Amino acid sequence: MRILLQFPEGLKEKALEYSRKLEAEGNEVFVSASPTYGACDLAIDEAKAIKAEKLVHYGHAEFHHVDFNVEYVFYTVDAPMDILERSLEQLKPFRTIGLVTTVQHVHQLEKAREFYESRGKEVIIGRPYGFAKQKGQILGCDIGSAASIDSKVDAHVYFGGGIFHPLGAVLHTSKPFLAIEPFTNTIEFMDHYREKYRKRSRGKIAASVDAKKFGIVVSTKNGQHNMNLAKLLKERIESSGFEAAILVSNNVDFQSLENMREFDAFVNTACPRIAVDDITRIGRPMLSANELMEVLTLREKK
Repeated sequence: MRILLQFPEGLKEKALEYSRKLEAEGNEVFVSASPTYGACDLAIDEAKAIKAEKLVHYGHAEFHHVDFNVEYVFYTVDAPMDILERSLEQLKPFRTIGLVTTVQHVHQLEKAREFYESRGKEVIIGRPYGFAKQKGQILGCDIGSAASIDSKVDAHVYFGGGIFHPLGAVLHTSKPFLAIEPFTNTIEFMDHYREKYRKRSRGKIAASVDAKKFGIVVSTKNGQHNMNLAKLLKERIESSGFEAAILVSNNVDFQSLENMREFDAFVNTACPRIAVDDITRIGRPMLSANELMEVLTLREKK
């Protein structure tokens, strides 16, 4: 079988090892060298270009159904859990806590639940909205496992590496949010990010109130493509008396956007985190769809 392998950046060092194993089984194996941002970014076009019969995507769970033969290979990581003992001091004021993590550590959530329950806590593990597939799992764009239980818990607890995934959950919940990072041995509340990013959002909206020309960014990535939304936003902008164009690309290249000097502001319909995390990479506002609607509402009130 002709197979294309796809690895996220943290697993690309395993490319030769895994390709050798599959070749030893009689397969013809190729490796995608393109960057990937998750299961929303499958190398299907590359697989079709080389006439591969299957794409093997490592490190992520299924994001959504695609019309191609894709095998998802989890890469689980057993993170050290002794740090949970130290988190009890920060969690002392909270009776009921919600647990979330990434797909790499979902298999450790039950042990974490048992630990906290043995220390007198009530533990709730929520379910994602749809893109994430595992109970307690969060993605940068699917924070349902936290948001769905926000009203039922006194605090949220994230166990895993980095802040990319929990940041999305923090911004869409209201309760105290504790991040436990077992690899750097750090424990911190992330609540201060809520006000930081609210200020950023207000700043983008304020900077866009005089915009007259909008570039609407559309990604061709399989799990980020949202042309229908882009067309609706274009119609809405034009009905308000302004100009808009739909800008199509695979990767959102900020330097290329900077070169499009006619536009006063951009609107993101690709990965929702672009309008949250990457706004400092461009000199003009990068709005979410909701922020655009606020801008247009403000303009209509003038």
